[in-house]
Amino acid sequence: MKSTSFFWWLTMVGYGGLFLVLALWYSWIAPPEIVPRSVALLILLGPLLFPLRGLLYGRPYTFAWTSFLAMFYFIHGVSEAWSAPEVRWLAVLEIIFSLCLYFGAMLFARVRGKQLKALKDDEQTE
Repeated sequence: MKSTSFFWWLTMVGYGGLFLVLALWYSWIAPPEIVPRSVALLILLGPLLFPLRGLLYGRPYTFAWTSFLAMFYFIHGVSEAWSAPEVRWLAVLEIIFSLCLYFGAMLFARVRGKQLKALKDDEQTE
């Protein structure tokens, strides 16, 4: 149980940090010049809103597919770090938080899934 709480917190730190960095980046620090802020925020923050309820309730399936979602943000951070030196520090933060989200979600889903399977097996043997 202790390891699942660590992985849950790691996921939440990654999720919250990623959400905060992207929101500040595209609304205040360096808003995009080509597209409106609202469109950029919708495209980048919209997908992060889908897994929120499942993450808060600790559903392993939600954690599993959220780890795949985190790779989108990792790729975005790497491409921004490579192509835009003026916002490289924001891209590095995005990379760090997306990796926290990825590893936390993946490991939570793995450990919690095994725990739930063991509970189910124990119930069936009784």
